[in-house]
Amino acid sequence: MTDLSPRHRSLVLAICCASMVVVVMDISIVNTALPRIHEDLAASVTGLQWTIDAYTLVLAAFLLLAGSTADRVGRKRVFQIGLLAFGLGSMLCGTASGIGWLIAARAVQAVGATMLNPVAMAIIANTYTVPAERAKAIGVFGSMSGLSLALGPILGGALVDSLGWRSIFWINVPIVIVAFALTTRYVPESHAPRARRFDPVGQLLVILVLGSVVYAVIESNRRGWTSPVIVGLLVVAAVATVLLVSYETRRTDPLLELRLFRSVPFSSAILMALFALCAFGAFLFVTTLYLQHVRGMSALAAGLSLLPVGALIALLSPYTGKVVGTRGPRLPLLVSGTALALGGLLSLTIGPATALVAVLAIYLLFGVFQGTINPPITNTAVSGMPRSMAGVATSLASAGRQTGTTLGVAIAGTMLGSVSDGTSFTDSARAVWWLVLGLGVGITALGLLSTTPWAKGTAERAAALFEEIEGAVPAGGGRTGTVTGRR
Repeated sequence: MTDLSPRHRSLVLAICCASMVVVVMDISIVNTALPRIHEDLAASVTGLQWTIDAYTLVLAAFLLLAGSTADRVGRKRVFQIGLLAFGLGSMLCGTASGIGWLIAARAVQAVGATMLNPVAMAIIANTYTVPAERAKAIGVFGSMSGLSLALGPILGGALVDSLGWRSIFWINVPIVIVAFALTTRYVPESHAPRARRFDPVGQLLVILVLGSVVYAVIESNRRGWTSPVIVGLLVVAAVATVLLVSYETRRTDPLLELRLFRSVPFSSAILMALFALCAFGAFLFVTTLYLQHVRGMSALAAGLSLLPVGALIALLSPYTGKVVGTRGPRLPLLVSGTALALGGLLSLTIGPATALVAVLAIYLLFGVFQGTINPPITNTAVSGMPRSMAGVATSLASAGRQTGTTLGVAIAGTMLGSVSDGTSFTDSARAVWWLVLGLGVGITALGLLSTTPWAKGTAERAAALFEEIEGAVPAGGGRTGTVTGRR
């Protein structure tokens, strides 16, 4: 791909960004429609949680498989299949006759979405081979995640109020059709230099871990943490985690490439992605319900109240990408973590009668946080790694984001208990804001740790290890067992 013109590379980046927009926006755009879905389909709070989490859970569970498969069979091909599956799922969502059918259709949507974002990031990493240009391109792509999450409620509010909640799904269809046509015409095919074999055992264990944890969190509100079902799910998750680590460390081509975590910056990037999207997912879930149920706003008005958040993300994300490319990720990470912690702290003061201007001012901190977090995380996940690992590394970063969003919505819904009004709602929401405060402190600490000279040294050693392994293992290798070069 090194012979592509600058204009052609920019077009490939734009196509990849379009996939990020539709996939991520469908996480937040549904938040705005939750009250209408609740009324129209007689859905419970648990059903509303699953409307969001069925999507993000499938995303998190299958992102690793999609990334490694794309490296093996072709990134463009998998990207196109993902577009078609996402479009089909959107149509099924738009015609769902009950909450169960809607949840199932969201899962179909997510199957397609798993083949888009991590694959798109791998395409970008292979299209931009100059490190400085790659950092800027990845910064732009990563910023689309936060921007899409913030703009989702605005677009969703306009669509829900004017055309009904089903329109938020139908709008995806023409976008998918255009993206598919442009991909066919302009995106070159690419593969990893060495194919990685399919890992069905690892994939099953990943599904068991994520599925059990998220289901337990969501259902704990109704069943209680001491319920045999909840306890059993947590035991399954713990056992599956042990088996996953044990099994994956003995594979030559594991689905979960644990050797990547020898790089402290990479490990920190995954944790920060999880923390950031957990916080932002919880923020959007609580805020949407607060504005509509407690303050009585329409869906459109609630969405427009988040416009300052989206505007700040749009303004800060491109600049942050440039800062990361020229000065490194430390400053943006510290700004982001501090803004999130302050946002959580000040949100503790929000009550039913708090002046709207004060509420919106607090929301600005979440815009600063989200506008400065994604470019450094995304760039850190792939910088210094061999290009053959792009799909796996970016899939892990995307899995961290989607797992965070899933847990954020699930935990926030559990803390709130049920959709209520007034003081009871804001009192319950304080637990969420304490969680957000803690996540902000965590991001700040990880931002400091991951940018030390010691941490950078671990990244260099991890990259050298992969280069050594790739030179020692023949193409197509992948049997279980120890391989030359593994340490």
